[in-house]
Amino acid sequence: MKAVIMAGGMGSRLKAITGDGPKPMVPLLGRPLMEYILELLRSQGFDDICAAVRYRAGDIMAHFGDGSRFGLKMQYRVEEEPLGTAGAVKNCRDFYGSEDFLVISGDAACDFQLSRLMEEHKRRGAAVTLALCRHSEPLSYGLAVTDGEDRIRSFVEKPDWSRVVTDLVNTGIYVISPRIMELVPADREFDFAKDLFPLLLARGELLLGLPMEGYWCDVGSPLSYYRCCADALEGRLKLKLPDKFRPVPAPEGEPPAEQGENMDCACRSRAQLMGLLSELLMDMGADYSDGLQLEGPRFHLRISPLASRSALRICVNSQDAEFARELALSARDLVRALEDAGQDAVSGS
Repeated sequence: MKAVIMAGGMGSRLKAITGDGPKPMVPLLGRPLMEYILELLRSQGFDDICAAVRYRAGDIMAHFGDGSRFGLKMQYRVEEEPLGTAGAVKNCRDFYGSEDFLVISGDAACDFQLSRLMEEHKRRGAAVTLALCRHSEPLSYGLAVTDGEDRIRSFVEKPDWSRVVTDLVNTGIYVISPRIMELVPADREFDFAKDLFPLLLARGELLLGLPMEGYWCDVGSPLSYYRCCADALEGRLKLKLPDKFRPVPAPEGEPPAEQGENMDCACRSRAQLMGLLSELLMDMGADYSDGLQLEGPRFHLRISPLASRSALRICVNSQDAEFARELALSARDLVRALEDAGQDAVSGS
């Protein structure tokens, strides 16, 4: 399958990060942002790529070359003058020919299932199929209003709150039927959102808008850039990260259930709750070398956080089974009381 990557941006708001480099080359955890887009495309069957480049085009072409080291075939089309988003894609018409093709930005972070977009586009015979993303703060984006069958009825461009009528934003990822690109004039600025899509709606063409599962971020400002880095590190954005940025996996396994009485107690913050317990039991001679342990003439009590979920495991060992159960229940009540007290303190602050 074919894809056109929009890679002509200067990224003026990101210059503190990119310097004079082109926006698709902004480093995201040690690699240019556009490399992650290429990996996403390749993983979903888009292996024939054309990059529409303009600002410092040579930097991009020198880095990615013919695409072979990324497992792709790559070529380039250079804008001599600004052509707008649709005009830049029109400039690639000898590449896509008569095939339906994907358009995606080289400076966005995304882990969508793009092959689903292509499949639905072909199944429905749409002129354009847009990938939409739900966003709680949509003011900086174009909004797409859809009906119950995912047909786009109207667009609202970068509204203020009084004009927000949906949370579905246009991500700039499209599957396009090449016939509609005949409406785009050659050699002058023409945009998808501002010019082509309203024209298609007026002509009664089928524009689909599919809400996508997964992560998408327009890396257009320092704030969105740093958020994107954090999301990648924390796993919200699914990327193949360089080894030095991969999180160290937590040790597997749970504290063993001991002979005697065992209870698990769910909580909001394991570490916070263990801290409260440690402070409370410190003067009773508690040991902290392996979880929290307290020992008396008739019992051994151990409290440890679980690794798989936010909960504590209470283990009591005693020769008297009834005593072990009563002590475990008392420890559970203590844990719950501390949990409630900790949450009240947070709410009060």
